[in-house]
Amino acid sequence: MVKPNMKIPNVNKRPVTVYDQEQAERHACGLVVVIDDDPDILQALYDQFHFEGYACETHDGPQTYIASLRAAEPRYPGPVCVLSDVNMPRLDGLALQAALADYPEIVLLLMSGSSQPGQVVEAFRAGVYDFLLKPFDDHQMLDMVGRALSESARRQQSTARISSLLQRRAELTERELEVIRLVARGLMNKEIAERLDIALRTVKLHRQRAVEKLQIESVIELGRLLDDKVL
Repeated sequence: MVKPNMKIPNVNKRPVTVYDQEQAERHACGLVVVIDDDPDILQALYDQFHFEGYACETHDGPQTYIASLRAAEPRYPGPVCVLSDVNMPRLDGLALQAALADYPEIVLLLMSGSSQPGQVVEAFRAGVYDFLLKPFDDHQMLDMVGRALSESARRQQSTARISSLLQRRAELTERELEVIRLVARGLMNKEIAERLDIALRTVKLHRQRAVEKLQIESVIELGRLLDDKVL
């Protein structure tokens, strides 16, 4: 569900040079953001993800990445996941998850070499997508990252869908919106006419116009719009 205060990373960057085009293609496969205070780990993971065809950026702490998000720096379109060590100074993995709450399309993976079961449970409760224990197998890591990027892509598609629906909803008149909300709640045309004290044919007209503007085909779809807070 898209909330009014959620922030979506700027993805309006467009390729100009051949290098730009390569980067755009990598981002389309997925951007993996690696956060760790060990430079050797950062380099090794960068090389690994670059070899696999992904875009990758590295940070020695969460603060610089959060700052880049808040600065809304232009980015190429594509799914995004963050792979961060859980035990970071000043801002640990769980605090990072809280900082990413306004960016629901970004999927967070945590990694650690010394986590206790309770810490893992707390991470999942906080909304972390998955947890990777060091030392980890490359195949295991790549599988986890692949699933995280697929989840990010799914969230992006959902965000785009709801954004489009919100734009269509803005085209409804106040009465059309009032009628279609009652339809979505399961009321029949006659019941709506009685509740709003308007003619049955007027209800049918408002309903038809609302359906056409929203471009929906069934009452089930209307129910989903209600669940998604679009109506």
